[in-house]
Amino acid sequence: MNRPWTADLGNGTYRNPVLNADWSDPDVVRVGADHYLTASSFGRAPGLPLLHSRDLVNWALVGHALDRVEPAADFARPRHDAGVWAPSLRHHAGRFWIFWGDPDHGVQQINAEHIEGPWSAPHLLKPGRGYIDACPLWDEETGEAYLVHAWAKSRCGIKNRLTGHRMSADGRALLDEGRTLIDADLIPGWFTLEGPKLHRHDGYFWIFAPAGGVETGWQGAFRSRDFSGPYEERVVLSQGRTGVNGPHQGGWVRTAAGEDWFLHFQARGAYGRVVHLQPMHWDAEGWPVIGDAGEPVSTHRKPAAPEQPVAAPAVDDDFPGGTHGEQWQWTANPCPDAWTEQAEHAADGLRLTCVGTSDAHDLRLLPNVLVQRMPAEEFTVEVDLELHSDEPGAKAGLAVLGDAFCWIGLEAGADGTPRLVHRYAEGAAESERDAAGARASPGGRARLRIEVTAGARCRFSADTGDGFRPSGQVFAATPWRWVAALLGLFATAPAGTGPAGTALFTTFRATH
Repeated sequence: MNRPWTADLGNGTYRNPVLNADWSDPDVVRVGADHYLTASSFGRAPGLPLLHSRDLVNWALVGHALDRVEPAADFARPRHDAGVWAPSLRHHAGRFWIFWGDPDHGVQQINAEHIEGPWSAPHLLKPGRGYIDACPLWDEETGEAYLVHAWAKSRCGIKNRLTGHRMSADGRALLDEGRTLIDADLIPGWFTLEGPKLHRHDGYFWIFAPAGGVETGWQGAFRSRDFSGPYEERVVLSQGRTGVNGPHQGGWVRTAAGEDWFLHFQARGAYGRVVHLQPMHWDAEGWPVIGDAGEPVSTHRKPAAPEQPVAAPAVDDDFPGGTHGEQWQWTANPCPDAWTEQAEHAADGLRLTCVGTSDAHDLRLLPNVLVQRMPAEEFTVEVDLELHSDEPGAKAGLAVLGDAFCWIGLEAGADGTPRLVHRYAEGAAESERDAAGARASPGGRARLRIEVTAGARCRFSADTGDGFRPSGQVFAATPWRWVAALLGLFATAPAGTGPAGTALFTTFRATH
């Protein structure tokens, strides 16, 4: 397969990143011979993606743990800076557990007996603003349970500290008011301490936590014989002489073969937070050493595990039975009955309803945009589109969506005749404008293409029956604050028109 990116080099080694897409704030757990990973999903739905691997290199997306972001009414419209922040994934007492901090509502928890679910409804464990990056620990030696979390200054004015609680064994109640475990204002040179992961090892409580900021920081480790502290600290991974900026938060996992590995993210602008895999061992003083003497590796031997097929999370989609694959999310809590139509024939493709809305001029405001991550630094994506609407202004297309956006697709003209259009909006713009002149689209059909090159530079083109022709200028994708730019499919119409026909998408492909 001509995948946009694979990490497995096929010779017993791998290259970083092992996940070359925006799997932000990853955490990982092993159960038997299987490894599972989850990541931030912010306000998109479904949320809390679930990935599986046997060797920590070849990963597949197997589902989501959260159908809708709660409270549901708060996420009826896109909120790219809110929702599910930095989840922690654990396995305890025969169940999977995910804890996360919603910066506007508090620490939430869900659990399930099986990774594929069903998952429990979200339980608000610690209500309030500013609580983020929550991580539990069940101490198998004592039977005690604990929780640690960080703080979001944007919501509460507090940052650079980690707070700990004793917790009930069922994960539904905190047993004390909490105390500051680590105040990094008291550690010279440390700032923006966040993203804690709590572990028990070698008689110590360990907190792995990054500091120094997403773009320029480092990974720290803290240890104490007592949960309440005091903790001693050490920098265990930093950029050093490499090109891996950050490196930022992630998770430690011990494989079935007894090897220690660390997965963390690197912030890469419009591409988002890509995931690296680092070898890890313990030095003579009992401290973790991550990467190559504390610096990230670019290539390395694979973890000891049975040979696995080369894999990466799915990007392509034929929309079998009129449904989309797990790789797609809506930009807000979905209304599938209003936004999609089941195809009359199972092989027809994905039909999106041209929903009438006053926000049709700005894709950033629409909840009914179906999005997925950009799968590599350089790739080409294509999709077939048919517009089945003669309502003037009804439109559908393929987009790159971030703080700025750009799309190419079809629109019904004043006389209802479909035409190819290409539009964009800068970050400060409140409405889209033409990126190129419109041209006729016989039969209301087009094959749409976006070629992405280094620097997230996007070249748009389309084939309306006479071969692919480039359209407009190169568009430089931009992130949505700390969320990567996304690939999107959409259908919409002017306000007051109600459902105005459908757009049929087929054969979505991404290649290197």
